[in-house]
Amino acid sequence: MQASTIWWVLTGVVIATELATGTIYLLMISVGLAAGAIAAHLGLDLPVQISCAAVVGMVSIFLGRRIRRRRAPQLPAQANPDVNLDIGETITIEQWASDGTARVPYRGSQWNVALRPGSLPSPGLHRIIEIQGNRLIVDKA
Repeated sequence: MQASTIWWVLTGVVIATELATGTIYLLMISVGLAAGAIAAHLGLDLPVQISCAAVVGMVSIFLGRRIRRRRAPQLPAQANPDVNLDIGETITIEQWASDGTARVPYRGSQWNVALRPGSLPSPGLHRIIEIQGNRLIVDKA
């Protein structure tokens, strides 16, 4: 079996493992293994192939980590408008209970509503900022 075939088989095994585990680092290592396969196709010696695979794999991991650090931190799912389309919608609250909660009709059913900590209850228009189970957390709009 040719050296390039071994490199490609290793690349496939690592990609399959990445798909099963969901870790991005194995994908970066598979890029390095593919570089080793390309070096084998170019007819380079085994030590050079291994060096190419190692260097490209490490650079891939380094670049991946650097890109990941530069991203803005993700909001938790219950407060992320990309995950929950209700975040940012407005509701009208007519009356607050003494415990700082309210019941409002929203999307065809009654919902429990609570204010964001530190806010004062007042009737009127409020914006949904988070959903915790069946409770809408709101802030004055």
